[in-house]
Amino acid sequence: MAMSLVSPAFASDGFIPARHTCDGADLSPPLTFAGIPPGAASLVLVCDDPDAVSGVWDHFLIFNLSPATPGLPEGLPALTAYPDGSLSGRNSWGHLGYGGPCPPSGVHRYVFTLYALDARLELAAGAEKRDILRAAKGHILAAATLIGRYGRG
Repeated sequence: MAMSLVSPAFASDGFIPARHTCDGADLSPPLTFAGIPPGAASLVLVCDDPDAVSGVWDHFLIFNLSPATPGLPEGLPALTAYPDGSLSGRNSWGHLGYGGPCPPSGVHRYVFTLYALDARLELAAGAEKRDILRAAKGHILAAATLIGRYGRG
C-alpha cells in the first residue's frame, strides 16, 4: 500500500474551509496518515504555498513524528516539542506551529507533504524547512502529498 495523506476537512485539490485560514479560527486541519513503510523511524510534515508572491511560503513544519502516529488532530497547538518527541519547525512568519492560508489575492495552492524517513533528524526545534529537508536528504523512504486551495474575496 502506498503512503497516503488525507484530511477529513477538505478533498485533495479542494478548497480549505475558512476555519483553517486567517479568515477563520486559523486552526490546523485534521490530517490522517496511512501506509507508512516498514523501516520508517520518523515522519516529517511540511505545508507550504508555492504560489506566494515572495516565493514559497512555509505555513507548518513538524518533524520527528513517530511513524506510529495515525495523523494530527485539528487545531494542533504550537509547541516546541510534543509528547511523542516530535518538534516544531519555524514557519515563514518566524513562528512555531501552524499559520493558515492568508493569500493577499487570487487562489493559492497549499501543499501538505508527508515524508517517511529511515532516521530521526538531529535538529533542534525551530529548524527551518531548508535545514529539515537537507537533513532528510538520503533518508526519505516515501512521500505523500495533499493539496488544498484557498482564495480570499
